Amino acid sequence: MIFSVIGAGNMGRALVGGFIKSGMLAPEDVRLCDIDKEKVVQLAKETGCQPFVDASEAVKDADYVLLAVKPQVFDASVSALKASLKSDVVVISIAAGVTLARIFGILGESASVVRVMPNTPALVGASVCAVCAKNVEEEKKAFVEKLLGTCGLVVPCDEKTLDAIGCVSGTGPAYVMLFIEAMADAAVKLGIPRKTALDIAAMTVYGSGKLMVETGTHPAILKDQVCSPGGTTIEGVLALEKGGLRAAVEDAVVAADLKTKALSGGK
Repeated sequence: MIFSVIGAGNMGRALVGGFIKSGMLAPEDVRLCDIDKEKVVQLAKETGCQPFVDASEAVKDADYVLLAVKPQVFDASVSALKASLKSDVVVISIAAGVTLARIFGILGESASVVRVMPNTPALVGASVCAVCAKNVEEEKKAFVEKLLGTCGLVVPCDEKTLDAIGCVSGTGPAYVMLFIEAMADAAVKLGIPRKTALDIAAMTVYGSGKLMVETGTHPAILKDQVCSPGGTTIEGVLALEKGGLRAAVEDAVVAADLKTKALSGGK
């Protein structure tokens, strides 16, 4: 099998790293290509995959092609390698806002396409991947979902839902990192060393998410369990509510949705 990856940016690197770590893909079966030659060489060294400088050569005879390129250059990139694709290749796109209709407009209506909205925690096996496929054989679709499953949670869905999920999970890591950084800054103000502060903040977020996922308990209940009457936590929660944390997070997700619609032509 030949699995080609076009684009060695943060998301492409995260997915490739996850795929290789899982052992589901052998390094020698994976081809890497990016306009930035240094990125390709570095990722190839880290993973053992094959580096390519020509995208057309990278996708030649490939069974699966993962397109990890920016939405702004998607059309030009795919058009340039279209002639080199096998007729039965499965094209996997992770470009935000690039609709199935737009992809079929380039590759043709009979193309086998999978749209995926992943996030960067794929590198540590804790991603969320929304998946929407069209014209893909069940066996190949199952393979793609299983492959993505090595990196975390897979959510099969329709295209509209995929874009909505991406506005939560795809952009969410950035919001969480801001929260971790803010908690660490406050810890430093309290006299805790920076490295320790970051470790504490990150593990608190990690542990809280793990607790919710593994127990299946609603976050409001878990929050209430920490808020003792007249205690310190409820004071902090009220400060966050007063500062508009909840509304700010909701606004961020909606803003991401508006940008996604703009990228996809308002559909």
